[in-house]
Amino acid sequence: MRLMALLALLLFPVAPLLAADTGIPAVTLVTGEDGTTNYSVTIQILALMTLMTFLPAMLMMMTSFARIIIVFAILRQALGLQQTPSNQIVIGLSLFLTLFIMSPVLDEVNARAVQPYIAEEMTPLEAFKAAGEPFHDFMLRQTRESDLNLFMRISNTPPIERAEELPFTILIPAFVISELKTAFQIGFMLFIPFLVIDLVVASVLMAMGMMMLSPVIISLPFKIMLFVLVDGWAMVVGMLAASFGI
Repeated sequence: MRLMALLALLLFPVAPLLAADTGIPAVTLVTGEDGTTNYSVTIQILALMTLMTFLPAMLMMMTSFARIIIVFAILRQALGLQQTPSNQIVIGLSLFLTLFIMSPVLDEVNARAVQPYIAEEMTPLEAFKAAGEPFHDFMLRQTRESDLNLFMRISNTPPIERAEELPFTILIPAFVISELKTAFQIGFMLFIPFLVIDLVVASVLMAMGMMMLSPVIISLPFKIMLFVLVDGWAMVVGMLAASFGI
């Protein structure tokens, strides 16, 4: 009886709609004067909610986030600090640096797609296409030609005449591969000075016969001191921004 009462309570708000034989149209197509087809607001909201589930993947795969957070992770490993700065701080700093680096792209998306769509000068499909063009240009500038050729060869894509015709299905994985390669190159350059300090400390301890003492304990203060004296955080952030042409 309690289950039946609960079901009745849940069904009560929709009962008047069912009795009146009315419903919410799932799909409504509106044809404009120029022959273009537009979808109903219900479908637009559904598409927007579906698109929001891909926002984390888009943030990592279509922006500068991947390169930044990988470099910070390698830097923390080179310093010998496992949990300092914490993951929350590293991710937060990476997000704000991504927003800083991507701000010209976001401003262009706002001017070319968001504002015209709000002013009802574009259909949703036209706005979505216009919003993808700045991201397409940004990723194309950061992608190596060899990586693009790799995925075009794998997918058997015929040669294209213009770079603007390159589909996202090829550009995004090529961009990710290029970002990983660049991030590891920057991380390698950051790792070398701290590796030299570890080698020097280990050699000195071995020469003194202190083999039972871990070199990491002795080298850690020297690596932190070196990083602070050269203003390491500013140098790393400036190098990352410069690597994107900013």
